[in-house]
Amino acid sequence: MNDELANPAPLGLMGFGMTTVLLNLHNAGLYTLGTMILSMGIFYGGIAQIIAGIMEYKKGNTFGTTAFTSYGLFWLTLVFLNILPNTGLWNVPPETFAIGSYLLMWGLFTLFMFFGTLKRNRALQVVFLSLAILFFLLAIGDFTGISLIKIIAGYEGILCGSSAIYLAIAEIINESYGRKILPIGD
Repeated sequence: MNDELANPAPLGLMGFGMTTVLLNLHNAGLYTLGTMILSMGIFYGGIAQIIAGIMEYKKGNTFGTTAFTSYGLFWLTLVFLNILPNTGLWNVPPETFAIGSYLLMWGLFTLFMFFGTLKRNRALQVVFLSLAILFFLLAIGDFTGISLIKIIAGYEGILCGSSAIYLAIAEIINESYGRKILPIGD
């Protein structure tokens, strides 16, 4: 691993965390889905995570490469699932069963990625476990049509995104001070 390169994880974690919190404030029912969330999904959740994934590749980190590029592409696909029906290119919105299946597949991927965190810090484990739970709750909400499940998922998603933001800030501050200021459970 090349230690001369900057740590791209805080960029990816912030892109994921901030976009996740904002989307889940919507899922919790605090505001409607709009251009703010979609823009964050394209640029910070999507493109910034892809950039972080490419930087992790350069550092030789297979886990980071896979996680950041995959979740960056998740955000881009999610945005396009929401905007394509309004473009005239594809005017049929996806069925709730299809969206539930999409979210279930992301939940399974995330659960498997969680197992890859078990030899890493506790904060990263919290991010991945809470994200797997979030995807499963969202999938169940779409499969059943029970809006309360989506609201519960929204609040769980706020916690998930917040855990990623915490880890990003902890990595930045700990690196800046050259010692552990914020615990991450190494």
